[in-house]
Parts: sequence; C-alpha cells; structure tokens
Amino acid sequence: MIGKIDLRKLPPLNALKGFEATVRRSSVREAAEELCLTHPAVSHQIQLLESDLGVRLFSREGRNIVPTAEGRLLYGHVRKALDLLIEGSETVRRAHSGRPLRIQTYVTTSLRWLAPRIPAFIAARPDIKLLLSTCAPDWEFDETLGDVGLVYCEVAPSEEYHWVPLFDYCLSPVCSPALRARLGTVPEPADLLTLPLIVTYSETRNWDAWLESAGVAVVPEAPVVVDTLALALEMALDGSGVALLNGPFADQDLASGRLVRPVLHKVRCPGGWGLICRRDLKENERVKAFMEWMAGKASA
Repeated sequence: MIGKIDLRKLPPLNALKGFEATVRRSSVREAAEELCLTHPAVSHQIQLLESDLGVRLFSREGRNIVPTAEGRLLYGHVRKALDLLIEGSETVRRAHSGRPLRIQTYVTTSLRWLAPRIPAFIAARPDIKLLLSTCAPDWEFDETLGDVGLVYCEVAPSEEYHWVPLFDYCLSPVCSPALRARLGTVPEPADLLTLPLIVTYSETRNWDAWLESAGVAVVPEAPVVVDTLALALEMALDGSGVALLNGPFADQDLASGRLVRPVLHKVRCPGGWGLICRRDLKENERVKAFMEWMAGKASA
C-alpha cells in the first residue's frame, strides 16, 4: 500500500516556477519575461515562498540578485523535482499518439516558410494533427514546447538530439523596387547607408557583420529596430527601409518582384536552420513523417 503524502508540507507549487527561473536567470525581470508574467507577479511568488518557508531566498549584491544559502539549497531540490515532473509528463505525451504533433519555431519562420507548407502536408497526412507554437523564450529548442523544432543552431546540437539541416544562415539585404531605384544603376554596398536600415533587435549584429564583410567601415545607427524579421520584411515591402534576410523567408516576394536585392553581396554565417527532435523520438512515425516531408520541401 502506498503511503499518504502530507500535502500540508508542500510549498506553494506555482511559486516554484518563478523561484527556479529567478535563480537560473539571476534576475526577476528576465524570469518574468521567460514565464510571460509581470515583474510584480514573480516577486509575489518569491515572497509567498519565503513566507511559507520562513527564510530569505535571495539577497542583493549591488545591482544583482543572488540566492542565499537557503535559496541555493532549495534550488537543487526544486530543479530536480521539476525535471522529474517534466520527464514524466513528456513520457506520457509521447505515448499518446492521438494528441497533436507539437511544432516549435519562431514567428518569422512560421509565417514565411512553415505555415505556407502546412496545408500540403495536412493534405498528404490527414491523420497527423499539428500544433504550432511560436512562443519560444529564446532561440533554443525547448522540448516542453515542441516534439519537433524548426530552429537556428549556431553549432550542431548535442548527441541527445536528432538534427536535420535545412538551409544556411545567409545574410542578404532586400528592399522594395522603388527604394532600389534611388541607388542608381550599379550600387555598391556602401550606397545602402543612404537608405534606412531596418534592424531586428535579436540580431543587432547582423547588419554590422554584413557591412564589415563588404568593406564598409562606417556602421550607422539604425533609425528603427523591430522585434521580428517578419515585421522588418513588411516594412521593406512598404518601402520603409532595407531588411536583412537570414534565410529563405522572402522567396515568393523576390520571385514576384515585390522585393529586390539592391546589391548581390551575401554573408554566410556560422550554423544554419534545421529540424530538431529528441533522439528517442527520431523513429516515431509522426515525427519522422513530418521531418522527412519538410526536409524534402526545403531541398525542392
């Protein structure tokens, strides 16, 4: 007979997520962003936990927040417990073939490459239901959000993951034909400095890298910074500036002439885009079918 658990001894369980993220990120603000909560909400979770345990879990060192000795002790147990819960939940999810296949990617990748190919996949495999997630906290694949990821990796993933490369991470500028016409007959890379350059905030170094590789020493301050390449491309289509592609996310617009390449200089960066899953899911029929189908579309 399994013994009874004294649930009265459990700390506030929801507060453990805010505590774990704050210790790992060394910041309440960053923990709140990761958990899609407000700063006061995470602070309240920590206060609840401290009140329940009767100890301080964090202290301040200058402008930084650091766990106390009690906080470090608790973190080891909390992280182990959360990891075990996630492992158990994922085991159950993977065993349930009737649930949707979860696909994790980014907003731009979803809108401008993956989503247009989904209808044909569904037509070919109506037995496989899909759930697309673009609420990723960072660029890394998160197996709690997806069974398969379409992500960028600067280096090959570790051995616990199966990785299928799709296309290179290659930087090339695009703009509207009207904006291109302002550059003259045969523009040079430096001529782009006369136009507004649209920067994506998660890739602020990309324009620097492209200009430097083209021999342009002066890197101007961007007049506008946006949060996704998808938005940068919409502004480029509207003639508001020059966007910097990092993959095949404007192929249809380039083919139709809605966007053009003002100069042909490209920069090949480390890493690339690809499909990723846990290695133990590699031979799962649904995962394998999705990855092979999408890999075929990338090479077509």
